[in-house]
Amino acid sequence: MSLDQYVTLGRSGLRVSPFALGAMTFGEDPGSVGCSVEESEKILSTYLDLGGNFIDTANFYTNGHSEKILGDYFAAHPGQREHVVLASKFFFNMFPGDPNGGGAGRSSIIAQLDETLRRMQIDHLDLYWLHNWDRNTPIEETMRTLDDLVRAGKIRYIGFSNTPAWVTAQAHTMALLKSWTPLVALQVEYSLLARTVEGELAPLALDQGMALVPWGHSRMVSCLASTAGTPRSRTRPARPSSAPPTRTSSRSSTPWPPSPTNSTPAWQRYRWLGCAPGKAPSCPSSAPGASNTCRATSPAST
Repeated sequence: MSLDQYVTLGRSGLRVSPFALGAMTFGEDPGSVGCSVEESEKILSTYLDLGGNFIDTANFYTNGHSEKILGDYFAAHPGQREHVVLASKFFFNMFPGDPNGGGAGRSSIIAQLDETLRRMQIDHLDLYWLHNWDRNTPIEETMRTLDDLVRAGKIRYIGFSNTPAWVTAQAHTMALLKSWTPLVALQVEYSLLARTVEGELAPLALDQGMALVPWGHSRMVSCLASTAGTPRSRTRPARPSSAPPTRTSSRSSTPWPPSPTNSTPAWQRYRWLGCAPGKAPSCPSSAPGASNTCRATSPAST
């Protein structure tokens, strides 16, 4: 599968590469495990040259340096930012000692987004994730704030990461009933060793047409699983989704990830998740019909 075989992000018209670039390891700030600015830019440039357009980071990654590296790169390459999908996350406290320095309350969300946009030198994000569930903030406050930010043009779409299924279902249903911006994607831990999401989160995403974005501890690459464009009927079995949207590109059509010379543990993980070149993409979930709605999955960084 090539990076320019684009798929839609859940129930949205946003077209993204089947493999996203996780930028958790961009930067070498104290307390983090990452790579230099030069190596980060080399990785980013290679990904873009291969047709990739989906880049995922967070304000907490390398103490904000990951976002700054991305911002500096696109500032130095005019015209490229308009052709990529930039995603970031909020929640973790960036100001120790300040009780309102993080979280998912109205004032902290707005402040965190403003800081992210400043570091990335942009005027909006294409996707904004809640990084973790904030147990101290009513979910309606979080959802209303995110909807206000969408209406203000500062973000385009919203998603949840590392949030229980019952909270996710409550938030999504509330948004639909109140005509607020609904969730289009869920970022979840999913691997051979972590399959908890198969119980509730994966079926929820399948039923409501949300994209599943599995994360693991891959050093460089993250990937999303785009679900069907509409929720699955409760009275009908899931049907195979239509072919993903594609476009003609002059960029390299080299499959991603590149084929290894031997069977490494990382490569076996890609194969299990259904992303190995030459294998039909599928979602390895026990949820009924899951294999019909997932495009491609692989480890991400969160």
